[in-house]
Amino acid sequence: MYKFFPHTEEDLKLMLEKSGVDSLDELFSQIPQDIRFKDAYQIPSEMSEIEVRRVFDKLAEQNKQLTCFAGFGVYDHYTPAAVPNILQRSEFLTSYTPYQAEISQGTLHYIFEFQSMMTQLTGMEVSNASMYDGTTAAAEAMMMAVAATKKTNKVLVSQTINPKTLKVIETYALHKGIEVVTIDQNEGVTDLNDMKAKLAEGGVAGVIMQQPNVYGIIEDFTGVADECHAAKALFILDTVPADLALLKTPAEWGADIAVGDGQSLGIPMLFGGPYLGFMCTTSKLIRKMPGRIVGMTKDNRGQRAFVLTLQAREQHIRRQKATSNICSNQSLMALFVTVYLAIMGKQGLKEAAQLSFDGAHYLLDQLTSTGHFKLAYDKPFFNEFYVKYDGDADKLYDKLVQEGFLPGVRFEDGFIFAVTEKRSKEEIDKMVKIINEFK
Repeated sequence: MYKFFPHTEEDLKLMLEKSGVDSLDELFSQIPQDIRFKDAYQIPSEMSEIEVRRVFDKLAEQNKQLTCFAGFGVYDHYTPAAVPNILQRSEFLTSYTPYQAEISQGTLHYIFEFQSMMTQLTGMEVSNASMYDGTTAAAEAMMMAVAATKKTNKVLVSQTINPKTLKVIETYALHKGIEVVTIDQNEGVTDLNDMKAKLAEGGVAGVIMQQPNVYGIIEDFTGVADECHAAKALFILDTVPADLALLKTPAEWGADIAVGDGQSLGIPMLFGGPYLGFMCTTSKLIRKMPGRIVGMTKDNRGQRAFVLTLQAREQHIRRQKATSNICSNQSLMALFVTVYLAIMGKQGLKEAAQLSFDGAHYLLDQLTSTGHFKLAYDKPFFNEFYVKYDGDADKLYDKLVQEGFLPGVRFEDGFIFAVTEKRSKEEIDKMVKIINEFK
């Protein structure tokens, strides 16, 4: 009757009886005493709405807003104001898995548009309906390669991919009987000779590389796809989709599968999520692709309609026979990306990418002019780069945070900086001025 009320004593007694224990203490007896919280909960008394808002305002004031020059897989791109306003429409915020096509045409439609836009951006033929995030998309691509090539259980991964992605790939591989072998790097890029040697050993299902790589370098993958295909392996390219406005697409590199995180397409950093992964591939691999795919058809009246298609991949069949057991997709975030891409258009994406590129190269020039920074690898980069610092990098990092800047990501003996279209010349000059005055 009172469904929002806490459990009554009678409710608790009934649940304990069903659980076969006599008390709550016995129910939680396996939790060690030394990690149990025994103090009084700091729960305030009841408040009015305006008082609650004041409490949260004070809490929010404790957050320090920093000017972000960090990247490493998550980028501070601008979000047009129209995007969150459109997402706040009730039919989008209350969306659920669209199994019943007859009542889910709106959701299915925008997922179809998301797929269409991602295929245009990557140059690939097919896209799924989005995935959890970029790292798990890469891991799913690894399993997809093993399933597609058959009788192989080895995947080669370049050492120049983001280490976070590699960790997730290794985690997925651990219980799948998949062997993950890294390809050496040479001066900040994939050692293609090492790749060829490891392909020649045989039994390779796929090769995973990243563009731009973890150092922000734009690698030259000429001939990589041919080498992979000659060894009967798939070429998997992990990429930053926002950069594809100016860079060669995965399709142009001959990739069989393109994956990555869609966060760079206008999704705010949001303290780490939610984001979404994308996966695009060739038509011949569509039946090996994990996750959902929305297709367009016609109903019995001849009108355009959208449906989930090729669903024999998840809970619809026996779990052990499924292509993948991912049963949810980041649909709301896919809508976010869809609206963002529709608003920005091709020209808007190119301008944002060009501003990011120009800003990063300007920042590098200013940093090297201080005499304390040096580009770690003299290779072409996009909007992210790795520089070595001749002083105490940890102290400089702390100083810049104190001054209101997030100075990239601390990496070995230096920093990996990233610049987006949000960063102004004034912000760059101010940060470099602080660096110059730092002792």
